[in-house]
Amino acid sequence: MLRTTEQPTTTPAPPALQPAASDPLLQLEYETAPPSGPDAVRGAQCPHELALRGMPVACSGCRARRDWLLINHRRNVWVRCRCGHQWLEPEITRADFDAMLTDPSWTYYPSLAQGQIALGFDGTFAGLYLA
Repeated sequence: MLRTTEQPTTTPAPPALQPAASDPLLQLEYETAPPSGPDAVRGAQCPHELALRGMPVACSGCRARRDWLLINHRRNVWVRCRCGHQWLEPEITRADFDAMLTDPSWTYYPSLAQGQIALGFDGTFAGLYLA
C-alpha cells in the first residue's frame, strides 16, 4: 500500500443542515408541542365554581364565584377573574392544575397578556358570566 505524506490543503465542508423552519413538518411539530421548560406559562379556563377546603372561592374585586382563568408558572397557580383581579392561590398545586387539564388541544399566544385579552380575562367582561 502506498502512503503519501501530502495532506489535503482544504477539508471538505460538512453537508449544510437546513433550519427547522424550512421543513414544514418539523415546524408544525414544534408549534403543536405542549409548553414545556421552566419558564412555560400555561392557562386553563375553569367555568365552574371552585371550592378550596370546602369554602367557595370569590373574587375580592367583583365578588364573582365562577368563570376563572387558572395560570400555572413553575409551582405557582394564580386565579384570574374576568374583572382583571388576580391572586396567587397556594391551595391549588401544580398537580391539581394538571388534573384540571382535560382538553388535549392547545391554543398558543405569544404572551400571557395577549392570551388574557383573547380569552376575555383582561377586565373587558367584568361582571359578565360567559356560558
